[in-house]
Amino acid sequence: QVQLVESGGGLVQPGGSLRLSCVASASIERYLSMAWYRQAPGKEREFVASIYWTGGSTLYADSVKGRFTVSRDYAKNTGYLQMGNLKPGDTAVYYCNVHPYWGQGTQVTVSS
Repeated sequence: QVQLVESGGGLVQPGGSLRLSCVASASIERYLSMAWYRQAPGKEREFVASIYWTGGSTLYADSVKGRFTVSRDYAKNTGYLQMGNLKPGDTAVYYCNVHPYWGQGTQVTVSS
């Protein structure tokens, strides 16, 4: 079993940046990839980005392409989601996922 702990959320103004972290309790190489999802109030959880753990290839939702960057520190079993040019529509709880495990989520609020 793998435990995932996210951190780095908070309140930021439109146009600002945040970096989320997701620390895994064990090596996740065997699980192939780490993904980020988000869920806004009243909406379904949606895919944001993912990274293949060994090769490092990435995938992004169209809504965040060019603004968000997903990365990982292989040795630290830690994934990152660097978010830039944030918009109010990015407000959500952000979750780290290593299938089938989920973190507890971290709140990101974009507001002036």
